[in-house]
Amino acid sequence: MPRRIAQLLIGLFLYGIGIAFIVRSALGAAPWDVLTQGITRHVPLSFGVVTTIVSGIVLLLWIPIRQRLGVGTVVNAVAVGPSADVGFLFIPEGEQLWQQILLFAIGLMVLSAATGLYIGAHFGPGPRDGLMTGLHQRLGRPIWLVRTCLEVTVVVIGWALGGLVGVGTVLFALLVGPLCQFFLRIFAVPIELRPARTRED
Repeated sequence: MPRRIAQLLIGLFLYGIGIAFIVRSALGAAPWDVLTQGITRHVPLSFGVVTTIVSGIVLLLWIPIRQRLGVGTVVNAVAVGPSADVGFLFIPEGEQLWQQILLFAIGLMVLSAATGLYIGAHFGPGPRDGLMTGLHQRLGRPIWLVRTCLEVTVVVIGWALGGLVGVGTVLFALLVGPLCQFFLRIFAVPIELRPARTRED
């Protein structure tokens, strides 16, 4: 349990830092962060605060699809946004192309490792992942189709609001899955199942 709690907290903090690196690269943000960028252009709120508000709205969408909250889900909703704002305090914007590429690469690796850490702790999915899996279960559609539809929708809305869509958005979509799977193999905490009681017990 101590390892799982540590992984959850460290993973969620690093997830926000990874987001900050990618956004600072100015090569294009991840789909949900494009939405957040777009919203911040119209409200006097920080990126992290908007991220937290969007997470809360997404959790409300769990109600009709009957998804159950986990401890990790709630912590995810309230921790990632503030940690992203912390990252923006010390991560500079990339001015030259090599700096932008470096920032994006660091951000993608940090975010992927962070995903492996917090998912591997087995405290429940994040708000956006839970929405995806919940819709998959309720609608009976392939999970890749549900994820694609969700992310295309938020990218279009975010872009229309002024969020940055670029080559980084495409690279993120292509690379984040395999990288997260790699890190999940490293950080997944084995969960021991209690043996069923027998009559002799």
